[in-house]
Amino acid sequence: MRKTLTSTLLLATACGLTATAHAAEWTMATPYGDASFHTQNNKQFAEDVAEATDGELTITVHSSGALVAHGEIKPSVRRGTIDAGEVFLSILSNDDPIFEVDTLPGVAGSYEDAYALWEATKPMITELFAYEGLIPLYAVAWPAQGIYTSEPLTDPEQFEGLRVRAPNINTQRFIDNLGGSPTETEESDIPTAFSTGRVDAMITSSSTGNSMAAWDYVTDYTNANLWLPKNIVFISQRSFDGLDEATQKALMEAAERAEERGWEMSREDNEASLAVLKENGISVSEPNEAISEALQAAGDELFEDWQSRADDEAKQALETYREQRDS
Repeated sequence: MRKTLTSTLLLATACGLTATAHAAEWTMATPYGDASFHTQNNKQFAEDVAEATDGELTITVHSSGALVAHGEIKPSVRRGTIDAGEVFLSILSNDDPIFEVDTLPGVAGSYEDAYALWEATKPMITELFAYEGLIPLYAVAWPAQGIYTSEPLTDPEQFEGLRVRAPNINTQRFIDNLGGSPTETEESDIPTAFSTGRVDAMITSSSTGNSMAAWDYVTDYTNANLWLPKNIVFISQRSFDGLDEATQKALMEAAERAEERGWEMSREDNEASLAVLKENGISVSEPNEAISEALQAAGDELFEDWQSRADDEAKQALETYREQRDS
């Protein structure tokens, strides 16, 4: 009896060890805080994966750049230091101009157009990621970008010398074209940048303005609808290959749901954030004719620059999007 009981316990322990050995525990890094709808979506994605795989794959989301700085997230996933990451897509523009196409003014000014642009450029972006051993899981747009200032924006001359927070190279070029002085600042550093005088204004979304309590340092938001940039979530091909087929399938299905949910969360967050900005005393307005013309001219110059750097495949992806949009 004792021998039988001992054998049973040993067998149960061995089975438990075998199950544990097959379980995968992934780490995911994002530069955005817990209040961001992007982070909330990522955490829901992780919960969905754990539930769908019965715990065979768990993903721990590390927010606010606590695990890896924004610029190091993609290299860290590529090296295998972490399994998954999220970045602002256009920070990868030095790798290829296709990564900044969603920050070109006038290309996609609505959620419908922004999603169509993602669908048209996704094959090329997926191919470029694959070259580095990476797999895109999903991409989610931010609300349209506007301009936060400490006074009403009524005259293009106000841009001259204005120190503007710019999170990526394309926004920096855009500010240069307006005559301003771009300053690269991560979202988490925005309050410090304003309080220390490093920036006077910022180009970002209603969502970021809300999560960063923009009313503490600016008074006006010009809802210029400049562009709808995206975040992209991706994983290591090596990590993916380490999963069994059923877990891979569950992961990709959860990613599809995360993309659909994330775009809806973005729409909802935009409406809610605009309301919060107004409630806290920020004046929200559309750009006047003079400002609109200045923004258009700066955007046209930006687009010409992009065309001079983009290869034929990137240009064709943009053309495909435009044909589908206009059909």
